Amino acid sequence: MKPELLCPTCGSTDIKKNGTTRRGKQPHRCRDCGRQFGQNPRWQPQFSDTKAIIDRLVVEKIPLAGIAPALQVSEAWLQQYVNAADTAVPQQVAGTPKAPQRFNVQMDEVWAVVADKGNRHCRNSKALESFTAQHF
Repeated sequence: MKPELLCPTCGSTDIKKNGTTRRGKQPHRCRDCGRQFGQNPRWQPQFSDTKAIIDRLVVEKIPLAGIAPALQVSEAWLQQYVNAADTAVPQQVAGTPKAPQRFNVQMDEVWAVVADKGNRHCRNSKALESFTAQHF
């Protein structure tokens, strides 16, 4: 005796075979609602307890490559879930800006190479003048 299939959408038992997939599996189609489905699908919905565990593991900074095999979820689904959860979190950070402060710069000689390595010039005074003119 064949096990009776139920439509996952409407629960009907009026099911017919609907050809084969390109992978060689037998799909079925519900005659009442028209839903096509397989007998033993690889895709399974993820339950809220699995999602809660994923949330806790991500907060603990466990890598996604370690979470996926441990919870038996695909890496692609896990990445999509984490990305969707990240966009739901507000990204605005509240903070107080610091007041501008004066700072002291201590410079030693600044050397620059001009033309070839044998022709070196010390540009300490020009560099210091341009730096102080810009920042003070």
